[in-house]
Amino acid sequence: MIHVKRWVFPILLTILLLATAVETSGQVSVGVAIAIAPPPIPIYEQPLCPADGYLWTPGYWAYDYDDQDYYWVPGTWVPAPEVGFFWTPGYWAWGGDGFVFYQGYWGPVVGFYGGINYGFGYFGHGYEGGRWDNGHFYYNTTVNRVNVEVVHNVYNTRVTETTVNRVSYNGGNGGISARPSREEEAAARQRHIAPVSMQVQHEQAARSDKKQWASVNHGAPAVAATPRPGALKESGVVPTREAGGPYNPAPRATPRPENNTSKPAVHPNDLPRVDRPAPPNTGIPKQDLKYQQEQEKLQAKQQKELQKLQQKQEQEHQQVAKQQANEAKKQEMEQRHQQQTQQLQQKHAQQVQQLHQRQQPPPQPPHQGENKPPH
Repeated sequence: MIHVKRWVFPILLTILLLATAVETSGQVSVGVAIAIAPPPIPIYEQPLCPADGYLWTPGYWAYDYDDQDYYWVPGTWVPAPEVGFFWTPGYWAWGGDGFVFYQGYWGPVVGFYGGINYGFGYFGHGYEGGRWDNGHFYYNTTVNRVNVEVVHNVYNTRVTETTVNRVSYNGGNGGISARPSREEEAAARQRHIAPVSMQVQHEQAARSDKKQWASVNHGAPAVAATPRPGALKESGVVPTREAGGPYNPAPRATPRPENNTSKPAVHPNDLPRVDRPAPPNTGIPKQDLKYQQEQEKLQAKQQKELQKLQQKQEQEHQQVAKQQANEAKKQEMEQRHQQQTQQLQQKHAQQVQQLHQRQQPPPQPPHQGENKPPH
């Protein structure tokens, strides 16, 4: 007999989407631990900045838990969601039993990103690629490709890279040994905005292109960078010049066997408990209350759907038991149940993502006279 748990809620994919689509107070890890480290950062050129107000977001290796493979998300230019906000890149780090990914975010100060040298102003700590001044972003042309005939907010300050390292993870065997400074720890406690919808869609576009997968490109993805998010097949894309180092994993990256989430759920009650998301805190009480009510309404609706599927599968178990079906029939039923559970889980995750995208605060227009200190 399968027992229904009232607190069942979609797990891994929902956690990933929540972490990438909501405003957060700090950098959080997403996904399960991966036994094999991500490939080195490929060597590539930066595409030309498309317009004033776009900030550079470096490329990174993401991970697909279904196909158990890393894939390269190209670096790209993204409009800042708020005046005065910078991008803190995400990074991989050794978590004690595997590598975990810490999601990037937007904030008034660049925080810790693992000491990873992503290039183009992100050399391990802080950002040397530009600064905000009087509501406008000024680009350091020493590390950024900017058409000065179109974008006039520029300056030129020489930057010296202390080390040139293509390692893409912090800690572990061969990883970067950097630790956050006091300033970077303080930055993690400031108000943040998680990746905006176009960044989420950009990552999804990279995932759908097999040429971006490490098992196919061996660390040298077909598209290394794009001038705009999601434009992997448009003009202006930048190919990889060469891989940042050898990468020939064998076997392919897999979660450690002791991790419960490495086994796919067969029935809804196989999904581990997920706590309710923290109440939104945008600083607008009316908007926060509306958003929280929509979250609760969606969660209740999804919970009913999970319980309904649970009951349906339970009835099938009872019918098969009465029919005294052979092992092949039982296995076929379990495979069907697993597919039903995963499809419903993915549907719920998409609903959560759509809800958060609708609630994403619109970019604020520049304020006259606003003066942010250079970073």
